[in-house]
Amino acid sequence: MSFVLAIVGRPNVGKSTLFNRLVGRRLALVDDQPGVTRDLREGDARLGPLKFTVLDSAGLEDATDDSLQGRMRRLTERAVEMADACLFVIDARAGVTPADRTFADILRKKNAHVLLAANKAEGSAADAGVLEAWELGLGEPIRLSAEHGEGLGELAFVLQPLVEAAEATSAESAPVTDVDVVDGEEGPDWAPSATRPLQVAVVGRPNAGKSTLVNRILGEERLLTGPEAGITRDAISVRTDWMGTPMRIWDTAGMRKKGRIDDKLEKMSVADGIRAVKFAEVVVVLLDVEIPFETQDLRIADLAEREGRAVVVAVNKWDIAEDRRDTLKALLQKFETALPQLKGAPLVTVSAKTGRGLDRLHDAIVAAHVVWNRRVTTAKLNQWLAAMVAAHPPPAPGGRRIRLRYMTQVKTRPPGFVVMTSRPEDVPDAYVRYLVNGLRADFDMPGTPIRLTLRGQGDANPFKDRRKAQPSKLKKHLAK
Repeated sequence: MSFVLAIVGRPNVGKSTLFNRLVGRRLALVDDQPGVTRDLREGDARLGPLKFTVLDSAGLEDATDDSLQGRMRRLTERAVEMADACLFVIDARAGVTPADRTFADILRKKNAHVLLAANKAEGSAADAGVLEAWELGLGEPIRLSAEHGEGLGELAFVLQPLVEAAEATSAESAPVTDVDVVDGEEGPDWAPSATRPLQVAVVGRPNAGKSTLVNRILGEERLLTGPEAGITRDAISVRTDWMGTPMRIWDTAGMRKKGRIDDKLEKMSVADGIRAVKFAEVVVVLLDVEIPFETQDLRIADLAEREGRAVVVAVNKWDIAEDRRDTLKALLQKFETALPQLKGAPLVTVSAKTGRGLDRLHDAIVAAHVVWNRRVTTAKLNQWLAAMVAAHPPPAPGGRRIRLRYMTQVKTRPPGFVVMTSRPEDVPDAYVRYLVNGLRADFDMPGTPIRLTLRGQGDANPFKDRRKAQPSKLKKHLAK
């Protein structure tokens, strides 16, 4: 999760020009007419050695109603709350206006890190406005000219400690993934502890009961809940000791189909939820028993698998389900056909309202984490590979056999394997799935993402070069 800087200020102070300067492209429309920018625009910024995310926002208007200006202002204020820091931009040539003073007071309350920039500060005509900016009580103003690229070095100097601190915090929170495996050596102990809790993200569509579930786990009403869909906006993390297992649980905003998301604030919330998936080790995909496995549920589960996270599927509101045996059978069949890449992942029925099934959910999360860290020795893998090839040899396109010579595990979190083969490009996807499904079944790795890579290998004869270097006795004799 990179450092996020929100650029805010009155209309027409040069926010979009500065945004374009930081991202190195003309992504945002720029015009002398105020109010061109209405939505939040996100970009990847680079300022010297610093890399971060920058948000271009609509101009702050003195409106609090439901008018267009009022909605734009609320969206900008929300961006300020979500950002790690905000850059408050004023027009140095116009000087400090009453609106600038009002917005400076608002920003101080909404964000701990507020930087002040006096834009359009090229030339002596802006000197008075730069001095006047001290009145806002936001510290020393950074003198900028976004149009001419002046003052960016000073901005980088001020941002550097904030970006480095955010990166350090992210490094501490982010899970360790794609860990190299050295065969024959003991791997690190990844058992959850107070200093390194198991990180779990609860994701799903709106109104599936995510916040209610997290509250039930915590044993208190920590998160806001209600019958309305979409109450949760931020990805909120809470620490707890659940049934003796230290955990950090992320409650996320509901994720709807992209075509149904009209509210710009909801788009930000969904993006925040996706970032939470990247911060998790185990992802709990929470379904509503009344409308399970809709397209969006499948996309969310597929996202977690592509990110390489262990997945547990939980079906909520089981207390109101009818014909539970038939319902559960139908759920398992749908899960197996809709998400073959997560074959064998645990499916648990729960009721966040009553607490029923939470013990099974806890056990499924811990078990999924154990599988996510599983290691298999090279000797066992090659014995297994020989048996798999003997039972079902790979095809021989053009009459040429494909030889699978050697296999080893190279990663954990999630498990990653490499197979050395004579012609990796000719091995069909169906045969790769055959091997992956065999790994799941034979080494007890249900549900976890498995990365299987095929690599080319030439003649595997270790004496090939020696034969070339040492002529035979017959050749020596003839040479004499």
